[in-house]
Amino acid sequence: MNMDVKLTDLEVGYDVPALPGMDEKDIQTPCLILDMDALEANIRKMGDYARDRGMRLRVHGKMHKSVDVAKLQMRIGHAIGVCCQKVSEAEVFARGGITDILVSNEVRDPAKIDRLARLPKLGASVIVCVDDPANVADLSAAAQKHGTVLDCFVEIDCGAGRCGVTKTPAVVEIARAIAAAPGLRFKGLQAYQGAMQHIESYDERRAKLDVAIAMVKDAVAALEAVGLKPDLVSGGGTGSYYFESGSGVYNELQCGSYAFMDADYGRIRDKDGNRIDQGEWQNALFILTSVMSHAKADKAVVDAGLKAQSVDSGLPVVFGRSDVKYVKCSDEHGVIDDPGAVLKVNDKLRLVPGHCDPTCNVHDWYVGVRGGKVEVIWPVSARGRAY
Repeated sequence: MNMDVKLTDLEVGYDVPALPGMDEKDIQTPCLILDMDALEANIRKMGDYARDRGMRLRVHGKMHKSVDVAKLQMRIGHAIGVCCQKVSEAEVFARGGITDILVSNEVRDPAKIDRLARLPKLGASVIVCVDDPANVADLSAAAQKHGTVLDCFVEIDCGAGRCGVTKTPAVVEIARAIAAAPGLRFKGLQAYQGAMQHIESYDERRAKLDVAIAMVKDAVAALEAVGLKPDLVSGGGTGSYYFESGSGVYNELQCGSYAFMDADYGRIRDKDGNRIDQGEWQNALFILTSVMSHAKADKAVVDAGLKAQSVDSGLPVVFGRSDVKYVKCSDEHGVIDDPGAVLKVNDKLRLVPGHCDPTCNVHDWYVGVRGGKVEVIWPVSARGRAY
């Protein structure tokens, strides 16, 4: 769809699920809705936290894939830019006017490296992660070809078991190669411990981060010893940002899900043992769904099934209700246990998705709602940009 088309030229139910000014009850389902009050409160809270502790906040664009949400995070939440996981995502954000972009992943394919090296021509400062000295020459050649400069992080695998090096000598070796390569600048370290973000226990998460912080401190000391002090040490997520910000070594956070929240993140506990979706953060993202059948006395069927969400982290939770429960789904249907037969056909429910990131990636639009009225319609700008 041409995003230059005015919303007033679009038809509800054909092009978009709603238009500004509509009542929430008239939104076409299933679709993603944003509670704008909760969203703005979450964004301001994390932004104020980072600012008050002298931390840079680089929000994870892969979570929402929305230029509009990213700009809101920068405007009211003190974010300095975004993280992306793929070059195609970074291209969307750069073209949308985001000027500080980290591709928090390795880029090895020659065509992708070439596209990455062209991104600074769109006015964006670009950082990319490196975990192999062999990658340095390819990045350097592409930057020189396009007359651009790419900043580089050396990625440390500090517990996630994915990309990154695990030994400090390897960190120093790659940093030296970057610093010596034309068209590249050594910018710092990527040290995101993703594997522990959803561990329910606060103390267990802290123990995992203690290991990561020790690795990062060792790497920073070794880099400083050879004259390569990192400008940035970047990491931290919604389940751990307070550990990184208190470490004395990290100076940039990479939080994402705090803005929307989902059912899986909501289950983890803060230092007082409370669920983080019951005080620390508010649910701001929902799948709005409608009851389409109640032929079974104790079961309602809604129109949000597998094609409207990801269930890799569990089924969605019906928001604000304990009398009904989402219990299973197929392609186009969700089954709701309704033992009291309280639901009626065309009733609408807000579902908190199990995992926000892949759920957002299967929708075209966010419908922003405030006070029961549609306030904004935002495209999921980087939907499907996985290459």
